[in-house]
Amino acid sequence: MRMIEIDVIGKGKALAKLDDRNSKIRDSFFRALPIEGIANLWGEEVYFDVPLQMENENPSPSAIAGDICYWSQGPAFCIFFGKTQPYSAVNHIGKVTEGLEIFKSVAAGDRVVLCRR
Repeated sequence: MRMIEIDVIGKGKALAKLDDRNSKIRDSFFRALPIEGIANLWGEEVYFDVPLQMENENPSPSAIAGDICYWSQGPAFCIFFGKTQPYSAVNHIGKVTEGLEIFKSVAAGDRVVLCRR
């Protein structure tokens, strides 16, 4: 089981489980950790730029609270914590399993660090 820790500096940490199904995006993302970014907000979604330019694999136009996704147009890492839907199709790579509530307090400009757990 591949887990990642999402640390919003000064606000708290969350844990996410990466999907079990085979995925080049998930594997490339996991190998690139740790990754650090500056938070942006789109409704009830936190996202930030990542240094990974990959083609869509299984893009989806929708997301639910807890989904973590790769957005190829950014490229960006996205954390959905409410009812907001993606701006455009995203590639689901996992799910927040603990600490989803901390994302309600994230502000644009907050520092976010992703690492293997």
